Amino acid sequence: MFDLTGMTALVTGASGGIGSAVARALAGQGARLALSGSNPGKLRAFREELNAELPSHEAGDHVEITCDLSNTTQVEELIPATIDTLGKLDILVNNAGITRDNLALRMKDEEWEQVIKVNLEAAFRLMRAAVRPMMKARFGRIVTVTSVVGATGNAGQMNYAAAKAGLVGMSKSLAQEVASRGITVNCVAPGFIRTPMTDVLPEAKKDALNARIPLGRMGSGEDIGAAVAYLASREAEYVTGQTLHVNGGMAMLS
Repeated sequence: MFDLTGMTALVTGASGGIGSAVARALAGQGARLALSGSNPGKLRAFREELNAELPSHEAGDHVEITCDLSNTTQVEELIPATIDTLGKLDILVNNAGITRDNLALRMKDEEWEQVIKVNLEAAFRLMRAAVRPMMKARFGRIVTVTSVVGATGNAGQMNYAAAKAGLVGMSKSLAQEVASRGITVNCVAPGFIRTPMTDVLPEAKKDALNARIPLGRMGSGEDIGAAVAYLASREAEYVTGQTLHVNGGMAMLS
């Protein structure tokens, strides 16, 4: 696909369904990864699995860095810890996110605040920290995983949709600030993606979801990983401030 040999990447939410697929896509193209997540056991197991499947022979093993994105101190320490471990940072993938769904009239302040803090504020802090070393290197790739609902909205997800839409605006703004230094900033917006959560849905519910998608199926983590790998590559150097929608045609957005 695209050769990422010699490049390093930090992936947040790396042990989740989409995050692990993104990590595999980047490692498969030769990048050495720092895998971040809030569950140490799950993260360690995935790191060992990735090192066995897709080792980064010349640069050293992929590493894990536990981080709770709701903890501001830990977020601020994540980029420096990544650079200390990997020696540099070429690619930042903001993938981690949470949901606290509720109708607007019932949404509690903490449900709003938790989603904004983890999904939007943590990404801002990581972007701000990452661009400094990237500017010195005159190269960088920042890719943020958003969602189709950031563009379309979704009942019961005011907090989540607001955070995802905010990521797009934030990425466009940063893209304009750092383009002259060889840094690109883009988003990938998944639609319905197959996950362990959707796998247990009744077949009738799956059929109803698939009926909303022109391609007739939910996407896979690999579909998202491929999109991220492209935007992280040197070949994507003329693409910045964009959102790549990967949703099977469910929402045909420009």
